[in-house]
Order: sequence, then structure tokens, then C-alpha cells
Amino acid sequence: MRNNCLKKWGQFIPFLTGAAAPVTPLLYFFLLCYNKSMKTITLGSTGISVPQNAFGALPIQRVNLDTAVQILRKAYDGGMRFFDTARAYSDSEEKMGEAFGKWDSPKRDQIFIATKSTAETPEKLRADLETSLRNLKTDYIDIYQLHCVKQCYRPGDGTGLYEVLQEAKAQGKIRHIGITAHKIGIAEEIAESGLYETLQFPFSYLATERDIALVEKCRKNNVGFIAMKGLSGGLLTNSRACMAFMLQYPVLPIWGIQKESELNEWLSYFDDEPEMTPEIDALIKKDRAELLGDFCRGCGYCSPCSVGIVINQCARMSQMIRRAPSENWLTMQWQQEMMKIERCTECGACMKRCPYELKIPSLLKKNLADYKEILAGKSI
Repeated sequence: MRNNCLKKWGQFIPFLTGAAAPVTPLLYFFLLCYNKSMKTITLGSTGISVPQNAFGALPIQRVNLDTAVQILRKAYDGGMRFFDTARAYSDSEEKMGEAFGKWDSPKRDQIFIATKSTAETPEKLRADLETSLRNLKTDYIDIYQLHCVKQCYRPGDGTGLYEVLQEAKAQGKIRHIGITAHKIGIAEEIAESGLYETLQFPFSYLATERDIALVEKCRKNNVGFIAMKGLSGGLLTNSRACMAFMLQYPVLPIWGIQKESELNEWLSYFDDEPEMTPEIDALIKKDRAELLGDFCRGCGYCSPCSVGIVINQCARMSQMIRRAPSENWLTMQWQQEMMKIERCTECGACMKRCPYELKIPSLLKKNLADYKEILAGKSI
């Protein structure tokens, strides 16, 4: 923060002190007082207090090791202190371990690491935890989360999962017990259970009144709310509007970052915190009017498809083709992918896996019909 502060106010130092004058403690205090910086958020009963601008490491599995390390370290240098990953994100944990486990800076107690396991047995959960510790090159994980759960796991429920979390916390391998969910009913039960210190749940400016009520429920119950999918799987493209929305609520947004250019946008808000202006409010209302309803968030939990449909892209093609350069979605490759929808057998496997309980076969056919209209030049 000091470097950011001095950079911002450096132009005034000669006027205040003389060109050759040192930055005295008194002047440094003055600069800090007037430096506009990102507000912090405390995650419920964990006591973890970090800038309200955090790093989601799912996308770094798609870049090479050197690029991932460079992005992660730049995120830390830019002010981010909370980093979220998971066992399910292929080599994301290893890349984070390479970035921070061998680096002289930051010290381990200067960052907060969250990771997750989809394990459904105690044996698998213990094994996943040990793997995460090795991959991340750390002795402990700040928040260890059960990932995309189907229920609110409790002590004595017969699964043994919660007992493993308690055991790991007593051993010092994890500091705090967290959980992630996609279904609102399960999330509400978690928020009221008194068992979990953090809840990770999808939250963006497409949130429903029930989603917003969940945030308040977590606040009242001292459960830290980690907001994932703040861009709604790529449907939302104005990062400033997304950040301005998040800053209105007691949540910690984790932004999925793959490119340095994306990271630069989020880091810029440490010195230029977005506000909910009339223009941003109008943009949000417009997007809500166009996008709210049964839309695919692109999470991919519905996959794999028995006939090879890329469900998490094809089921939201109508939105993506209108919110990104359309030529990217009109290539011969994507035309072939969309035509696979005609082979859908409506087996229902994708619907059983969908966290949002979408009627996927119908949604796919609706998107294909619209896509054909676009190809025919009748719509865009």
C-alpha cells in the first residue's frame, strides 16, 4: 500500500517538502490518510480481514506455469491477499504453490489460501487435504471447503465428512471450515446451521432477492460470504459495474483471472474504487431486464454429455453471441458444435447434475433455434 500511496501522491511531494526532502513519518501518515484505497472485508467468525477484491484461481489451469506464477505474484504485489483454488481445478493448486511456496515474499501469514474438495468419503477427504497441502507447499490451509455440496453436512449424519474437517482443524492442518454450494435452499440451511465459518455461493448483479437475503442471513449469523461467479460465467463484461455492485454488500468477490490484462482491470480498483453511479445503475438494470430468468451460468457441472454437446456454452449461446464479438461464435467450429444439439436424446443426465435445476434439453433447443435464425441473417 505504501508504494501505491507514494506513487499517487509523488507529484505533490516537492510542493509539500521541497524536491530533495525525505518522506517523513508525519508526511507518510498524511499521505495514507488521503489515499483512496480498496475497503476491507472481514469473513465472519474467521477474523480474516482482506481487501474486498480477491483472486479466483480456476482459470489459471488454462495457462502455462510461468504465466500463472507471474499473474499470481502480480496479484499479490497489486494488493490482493485472498486466493481461492480447488482440487478439481486440475493443476491450479500446483501453480499457486509454485508462485507462493518458494517465493521470499509474501510470508505465509500475509496471504490467505482457500481450497476445496469434492470428496464424499472420509478417506478421500483426508487424501485430498494431504494432496492440497503438498501442492500448495504449505503447512496449513486458511479455509478448507467442501466443494459444490449436495447437502449441508453435519456431525453424526453418517457421512463422516464433517468429523474429518474437525479433526483436521484440531491438527492445525486447516484454520477454518468452509463450504461451497450452488443451490439456494442448501445454502440457506448452511447459513443457519452454525457449522460453517464461510459459505461460497454465486453472486453477481443478476442476483435475485432471495440471493441478496442469503447475504444478509450470513451476515446475521457471522458466516463469511465468498462471492463466486461475479461475472455470471462471462455474461457480464463490465468489470467496473460488477465491482461497484459487490462493494454494496458484505461479501468477498473472487474474480476468475486468466490473463494479465484481466488482472490489471481488477487491480486498478485498488486506487480507483468504483461507485454506483447513475450510469452504472442504468447498465445493471438493462442487463437484468435482458438476462434474468433461466440462464446457463457456464459452470460445466452438467458435463459430460453422452452425445458430445458442449452444454455450458451451447445452452447460453443466445446471450454470448450478443454480448461478445459475434464472429467468435459464428466460426465453422461453433456451427458444428451447435448442430450437435440436434442429436440430443433428452436422457436427462445433464439436468440431474445441473446445480440450478435448469431444463437443459429445452434450453439447448431454444438456443439452437435462435442460432439458426442468426446464421440465416434474420436475427442478431
